[in-house]
Amino acid sequence: MGTLPEPFAAWFAARGWQPRAHQLAMLDAARAGESALLIAPTGGGKTLAGFLPTLLDLHAHPATGLHTVYISPLKALAVDIGRNLMAPIQELELAIRVEARTGDTPANRRARQREAPPHILLTTPESLALLLSLPSAGEMFGGLRNVVVDEVHALAGTKRGDQLALCLSRLSSLAPAMRRVGLSATVAHPEAMASWVAPDARPASVRLVWEKGGAAPALDVILPQGRLPWGGHMGLASMPEVYGRLRQAGVTIVFVNTRAQAELCFQALWRLNDDNLPIAIHHGSLTIEQRRKVEAAMAAGRLRAVVATASLDLGIDWGAVDQVIQVGAPKGVARLLQRVGRANHRMDEASAAALVPANRFEVIECRAAIQAVAAGEVDGDRPRPGGLDVLAQHMLCMACHAPFHPDELYAEVTRAAPYAELTRRDFDDTLRFVEDGGYALTAYERFRKLFRDAEGLVHVRNGLVARQLRMNLGTIVETPLIKVRMRGGGVLGEVEEYFVSTLEAGDNFMFGGQLLRYERMELMTVVVSPGGEGEPRVPAYAGSRMPLTTDLAKRVRAILADSRQWRALPTPVREWLRMQQRASELPSREGLLVESFPRGQRWFVVAYCFEGRLAHQTLGMLLTRRLERMGCGPLGFLGTDYVVATWSAFPPSDMDALFAEDLLGEELEEWMAESSMLRRSFRNIATIAGLLQKNHPGQEKSGRQMSMSSDLIYDVLRRHQPDHILLRATRAEAAAGLTDVARIGALLGRIRGKIRHRALDRVSPLAVPALIEEGREWVSGDVGEALLAEAEALVEEATGGAEHFQDMLGLDVLPPVPDRDEKRGLRKDRRNNRRRRARTA
Repeated sequence: MGTLPEPFAAWFAARGWQPRAHQLAMLDAARAGESALLIAPTGGGKTLAGFLPTLLDLHAHPATGLHTVYISPLKALAVDIGRNLMAPIQELELAIRVEARTGDTPANRRARQREAPPHILLTTPESLALLLSLPSAGEMFGGLRNVVVDEVHALAGTKRGDQLALCLSRLSSLAPAMRRVGLSATVAHPEAMASWVAPDARPASVRLVWEKGGAAPALDVILPQGRLPWGGHMGLASMPEVYGRLRQAGVTIVFVNTRAQAELCFQALWRLNDDNLPIAIHHGSLTIEQRRKVEAAMAAGRLRAVVATASLDLGIDWGAVDQVIQVGAPKGVARLLQRVGRANHRMDEASAAALVPANRFEVIECRAAIQAVAAGEVDGDRPRPGGLDVLAQHMLCMACHAPFHPDELYAEVTRAAPYAELTRRDFDDTLRFVEDGGYALTAYERFRKLFRDAEGLVHVRNGLVARQLRMNLGTIVETPLIKVRMRGGGVLGEVEEYFVSTLEAGDNFMFGGQLLRYERMELMTVVVSPGGEGEPRVPAYAGSRMPLTTDLAKRVRAILADSRQWRALPTPVREWLRMQQRASELPSREGLLVESFPRGQRWFVVAYCFEGRLAHQTLGMLLTRRLERMGCGPLGFLGTDYVVATWSAFPPSDMDALFAEDLLGEELEEWMAESSMLRRSFRNIATIAGLLQKNHPGQEKSGRQMSMSSDLIYDVLRRHQPDHILLRATRAEAAAGLTDVARIGALLGRIRGKIRHRALDRVSPLAVPALIEEGREWVSGDVGEALLAEAEALVEEATGGAEHFQDMLGLDVLPPVPDRDEKRGLRKDRRNNRRRRARTA
């Protein structure tokens, strides 16, 4: 293995560093002209390993023009890398220019970059696609030597990853000598990831550099000091203990799973914050300015804690973070490792992290996650095939760059791993759609975007088509959002259109860590004012719940089935499981436990599937259809991460028939044909593919207008061209992704002949958390009191009065305000909190 040349060896030595083995291996790959995939623990110097070949090459062979493109999933990550990369460049006095190109880059700098590109360009998949759509792309990228894709695991298998894979294939055509480098800390399927990085979709053409060292993280579990909740998923009962951890540490990131949970946890911590600790909140619905302020304050050491969602999952290097706290079960080992790695951010030092389960099931899941980390397991699905909607957008991008021949573009596209198995029929049908909308839409002028010349070359029809593409380019389709603006002030962020439709003047809700009063709607903006009385609501965001991974679900089932593993669980959970043994039985590793019992003039069926919320919600819809055919009169269903529950007017008796594998046949087809889910999926696909244009020069469509246009076109295509390429893409995406049909199919196959049906006379202890969730949907009036009353009845029924109803306080209520000096008063306390928030911002 090679060594570092001067002056780089001296620079490492001056910092007390030795080049790591994987950094030298990446240099060897570069010297051999090989593409490479580096998998190394967080804090192991992956980014420097990716850039060292570029720095050495530019030092030895000074040149002008673009040498290396660095691609990050996040704008903030690109900016952070730029800041860290400048240290060796400035200290070694290297004549290397580094610039970022994102949606936030000023127009004059973007123009300059096209005319005189920097040596190293830091960008995102969307900005790269836009650059490749320009006629000057060949001149800009023709001399490119390296592409570095950071956090490659976060891109492969997503639509943004599909877009990037197609762009990389085009870069390889423009710059045949270009190398590819992928960087990641967590990879479940290294060979599949190497194929994704490879220029020819073959893993053998990529050197795999795998650093398996590093200190194991130090993980523990935080439980509430009082009783452990049976239900709920916010973890608010443990906020006093979480706050105690914040006081003892220097800097903490408190990760949560949803934006609503972030708001609630932040509010709970502020109520407990007698020490005036600077605490901030960070999630994707806050304005970019607010997020940047928080990131800058964190980097500068002005914060003691930040409550964050997945918006901070990826590698921003805050080496001063002392600990990570994960509130709520992590739902996946790879996700947990990614978040835990934010603490210390040094490979040879253990990252300190704590898990905060919100209920008794989550205690078991947290224990399963700790076991998986100790065993060195990383979970995750293999990257799926590329989307045809993304392909359609890419075709238009390429036509905007320069005319192309379909045969040549097909060969280029199939060199990208997500599209390696793309059939020529799907390619041609997609191209026909981009040309004129397809058979059913060809009469409409606005859908005609391409034309072919006499030599068969495909051209963009006019400049307006190119401008509209660049205004709408990208694969992220947001749920319709409404801006939230403070009366007399600025914009705070965005909430979903549906949430706003449920508000009336005077209603309170929490957002950005503030208590706000809804006043009115002005155009597409919510006008609010500070404060308000009564219990506030919290905006929820579609798709924000993360599903339980298959591998973690297996470990949860294994713990439940093996009483020897219960010794690691807290006493309340062990007692809960023993009560379940006495009342019914526990789920097995491979079979399916199904319980049925009467309650409130309804018959409940609870199935312990452990396949994740998304799969369970789809399975619940299918089960209600089958219950209707069986004459049971289904009334409703729910799916949590752990169970599927249905309730009906009459009891089902044949569980083998209810959970038969043919459930995925006629019931699935009927449901998908009738479900509004297909319409939502079509809208997203049509937007990415360019059929729907959200942004036009000088105007923007609202979410409601987009939905109306989408529904009209969807109905036209179903009537006149049911085999249209976008309908095929919609059905494929719904079956493969949105409904998690693959997991349901695997479940039904695994449990065939292994279903254990227990007919009970009352709810079992293990079923109580599911019935709490069911109560949330139908209890009206004073929801808090009604849920507590229902909780008391459920626990007493399940345990025979063995435990007091206060065990149920997993109802996502804020912890009580600690006793304070009466002279200060609650009003003064709220005013002080607002002042602290203003200082933090």
